[in-house]
Amino acid sequence: MTTPNAIGSGSFRIGGEIEIHRLGFGAMRITGSGIWGEPADPAECLRTLKRLPELGVNFIDTANSYGPGVSEEFIHKALHPYKNMLIATKAGLERPGPDNWVPNGRPDYLIAEVKNSARRLGVEQIALWQLHRIDPKVPAGEQFDAIKSLLDSGLIRMAGLSEVSVAEIEAASRVFDVATVQNRYNLADRGSEDVLDFCQSKGIGFIPWFPLAAGDLTRPGSLLNRIAETHGATPGQIALAWLLKRSPVILPIPGTSKVSHLEENIAAAGIRLSDAEFTELNGVGKPGN
Repeated sequence: MTTPNAIGSGSFRIGGEIEIHRLGFGAMRITGSGIWGEPADPAECLRTLKRLPELGVNFIDTANSYGPGVSEEFIHKALHPYKNMLIATKAGLERPGPDNWVPNGRPDYLIAEVKNSARRLGVEQIALWQLHRIDPKVPAGEQFDAIKSLLDSGLIRMAGLSEVSVAEIEAASRVFDVATVQNRYNLADRGSEDVLDFCQSKGIGFIPWFPLAAGDLTRPGSLLNRIAETHGATPGQIALAWLLKRSPVILPIPGTSKVSHLEENIAAAGIRLSDAEFTELNGVGKPGN
């Protein structure tokens, strides 16, 4: 059996500078229930992380709020000094408790959390840092100015945004170069179609979170299932293959805490959907969600 490898997903240069394989890894799930505390099986989580470079994965997305702090600490323990890997992280959401997320875009908080993330990850500069949410309680311009100061100081090399509109990307771009945008997007939920198209036109990396969600599209006898059977694949693998074919700027980051599931996800890099299959799948998704 051929070992799956993310190389097959193609490559993308984030910010026009750092080249990565497009199929990456989202590190939210290497935490406890409710994305809170230590994972139930720490040893398996470490094995999963250590397997990433062996599978050609060189792009990991995490956040200070995953744990909080736990995901970044596990990444450091398993993979530091990150040879030929890009570790991206985020801040902008506080965690009062399990499954509880509260926006905090105060400049002093963002700057302090960048320093905390750098310490946990064991780096002097975070290669890609993203604003997890624009805090509606803080003027957006103040948050963008804080990001500009982080770039100017060298604490971060490149910056991105998450859960934003085209207008918000344009506003931020007047203050700093937006390298990536991370919005919820998958085969069943395509509400960010306009944001994706904008990112493609500007060469901005688009990181779809919740990439494996397909809802009713996975029901027995569905088109997704039939195409999966044709390729000897799972519906999730087809959903990832669809994302990779949808746009060259899409950088899927499926997450898991288990090696077997990781290998299954990365195998999607080797699946080539025909144009007819791609068109059919477009038709059953929900562009207007």
